[in-house]
Amino acid sequence: MPSIAGARSSAMSIVGGDVSSPQKRRLRSNSDLIEDPGSNTPSKTCSPLKSKSPRRCVNDSPNRSRANVETKVKNSPKKKLLDSFLDKPIWSPTDSEQLSAVKEALHVSTAPSVIVCREDEQKRIVEFCRQSLEQEKAGSLYICGCPGTGKSLSMENVKGRLAVWAKETGGQVPDILAINCTSLSSTSEIFNKILEKGKPNKKVNGRSAPLRQLQQLYSQKQRSPDTKTILVIADELDYLITKDRVVLHDLFMLTTLPFSKVILIGIANAIDLADRFLPKLQSLNCKPMVVSFRAYSMEQIIIILKQRLMALPYTVFQPQALELCARKVAAASGDMRKALGICRGAIEMLETELRESTCTSILTSMVRVDHMAIALSRAYKSPIVDTIQSLPQHQQIVLCSAVKLFRKGKKDTTIGELNKFYIDICKSTLIPPVGIMELSCMCRVLGDQGILKLGQSRDDKLRRVTLQVDEADISFALQGIRFFRNCLQ
Repeated sequence: MPSIAGARSSAMSIVGGDVSSPQKRRLRSNSDLIEDPGSNTPSKTCSPLKSKSPRRCVNDSPNRSRANVETKVKNSPKKKLLDSFLDKPIWSPTDSEQLSAVKEALHVSTAPSVIVCREDEQKRIVEFCRQSLEQEKAGSLYICGCPGTGKSLSMENVKGRLAVWAKETGGQVPDILAINCTSLSSTSEIFNKILEKGKPNKKVNGRSAPLRQLQQLYSQKQRSPDTKTILVIADELDYLITKDRVVLHDLFMLTTLPFSKVILIGIANAIDLADRFLPKLQSLNCKPMVVSFRAYSMEQIIIILKQRLMALPYTVFQPQALELCARKVAAASGDMRKALGICRGAIEMLETELRESTCTSILTSMVRVDHMAIALSRAYKSPIVDTIQSLPQHQQIVLCSAVKLFRKGKKDTTIGELNKFYIDICKSTLIPPVGIMELSCMCRVLGDQGILKLGQSRDDKLRRVTLQVDEADISFALQGIRFFRNCLQ
């Protein structure tokens, strides 16, 4: 490697020559950057780089580039995520007071200060009760929805809003009778409780007497004008379903009597209970009004979880961990109680990790995605998931092919059609596929394990194939492998 002086002298000799090579051009550019202190003549500029335009030179400066970098960093997702972390200090899971406060906030029995994502449903229920009270007429309302969708919790808020409405407007406050039908010793006991609420001094004897007395009571005009309206909230209403369904019929028929003072609100998980079990009421044109509570979406679950954690003065979960929980629960059932239980389980995973580790950094104090993933696997894991995860690779590919095929709306297929999807997946990953006979044998093995159901046919290609397990179980069992996760997306 020549010295600086040598480079300068050699470069000057090269400039005047005709020979040019990459090495010589590099030496020439180096020589141009070095000024000769003993020479008064300016050196010849022969840089291989293109000159910048005036506009580019004016706008290009170290300060501007640094500002651009800072702007990009501020607007990056990681910076926004970091800012969300820094809004509150990181919690200390080793602090028993903080730990108990977090678990209490995420407990199912802890009622939130504000019930979010159910404003429309609550508004319809309150409006129904207001109209019934203002018009002094009886009525029935049926609230249906999947478990954990906020039905019972919303009714607690409705009772408070009715009390506020009566206080502001001077309206009538009804006598509220809240019954959980699972606590009744018999289905007909509900009439006894309604009679005791309407006539507290009336003694009732016999199982059928309460119903008859209620029918007599609301079939004639009330002697006392001060008789209050009774708001009956019957939770878990489907427990009153009997073979002849007479209890449900008689209960809703109380609201149709000419002088009835009963406003009935039934709550159950069966969405079509009013259509399946109350045809007699429908024929009498007294079918109850129906309010449906849909399953929570991923966005709603995140909002509810953040609302419960908002009162805490510290950060407990990584946002990605909450999103993973919400995404899985929304895809499975939309049950908010399930989401709360999984979040508490993720905290227990963090506790176990801290007991076994000596590292106490800030990041290890937060509930991360890996903690949430373990809690989710424990909450949704079933024996069939273990079976699928222990299968050989080609049998897992067969199940992946079946899931993709049945997503198109088919309930069953043939081994020949399943083989086409199986070959496509193998070719996309450069895995040598097995023959049709081996595929048929694998389907028989999966049928023996209760995962697939095979029909009968002389030709193996024409045998019908049906999934015997839930597609979600297969997706959950295989989502830990990137290959299957990409195939099932």
